[in-house]
Amino acid sequence: MRDARAEAFERVGGQHDVRVLEPSPPAVVDAPFFADDPVAGGEVVPVERLGSRTWADVCADDDELRAWCEERWLVRRALAPLPDAFVTTRLALHAVAEHVLAPCRHSVNGKIGLRYTYRGFGTPYFGDDRQVRVEDGMLVISDREGERREGLSTLRAAAALVDVPAPASTGVYTPTTPGDLDAALVVDPACARALGDWYGFCASVLEQLRAEAGSLDAPSRLQLWPEHFDLAVDLGPPEARANFGGSPGDDLHPAPYLYVGPWGSHGDDLFWNEPFGASLSYDALLAGADPLAFFRTGKALLRG
Repeated sequence: MRDARAEAFERVGGQHDVRVLEPSPPAVVDAPFFADDPVAGGEVVPVERLGSRTWADVCADDDELRAWCEERWLVRRALAPLPDAFVTTRLALHAVAEHVLAPCRHSVNGKIGLRYTYRGFGTPYFGDDRQVRVEDGMLVISDREGERREGLSTLRAAAALVDVPAPASTGVYTPTTPGDLDAALVVDPACARALGDWYGFCASVLEQLRAEAGSLDAPSRLQLWPEHFDLAVDLGPPEARANFGGSPGDDLHPAPYLYVGPWGSHGDDLFWNEPFGASLSYDALLAGADPLAFFRTGKALLRG
């Protein structure tokens, strides 16, 4: 069983109470989230927060540790251009999220939310300290007995590996991807890694936004929603509440993008460039656009 927090604790020689962006065991069995809050508490955290040190501070004079942190998005790094086959892999892994991973968690505690995990995405720990995730395009099944890794071939085969019926349904959402159980899942490892990097990038930015939220903002937990395949948090007072998230792409946006989706109306500022609110493209991020500035601007505009 991989314990990301324990791994980080060991990496700094046990000298700090650390927090990471990934789920860590043991499984949480308390409502309403049935999942850990990865950045709650801690002395060294992947966000800027009063009273804590950042991972960037800790690795400032240690290039090897910095590289280790960047690989896990504990220190944010620049995104890379997307591989050519990214969309095909995104669609295949979206189907795995909807038809395999979310139903596996839902069958135990009624929850569908997924998370960023190392080089991919997956469930929080649930049940008997179990986790299922995708890492570099491989299906990983983790529990107290260890880990199993299998290539992704079809939805039927993946469902059998995680012990969920095929076809599986949560009853919570209507899947947006085809549920052909025997169609080949075309997953390129480089594209899967790029998707994992996108989620790590988004988690690092959105957890910072969440850390800055005041009590009146009542921020939700950061979750990857299987039906949309986006990583998002909602926050703000009732009159200015919005979803802040990162999508890996959709029918109208082939490449990933960040977005602000107000729950209510918004003004006519040029910032609002989408029917649903505002987006910031992957190309803009590659060109150096500040993701936090984008989210903070949307938040400020909604507050008038």
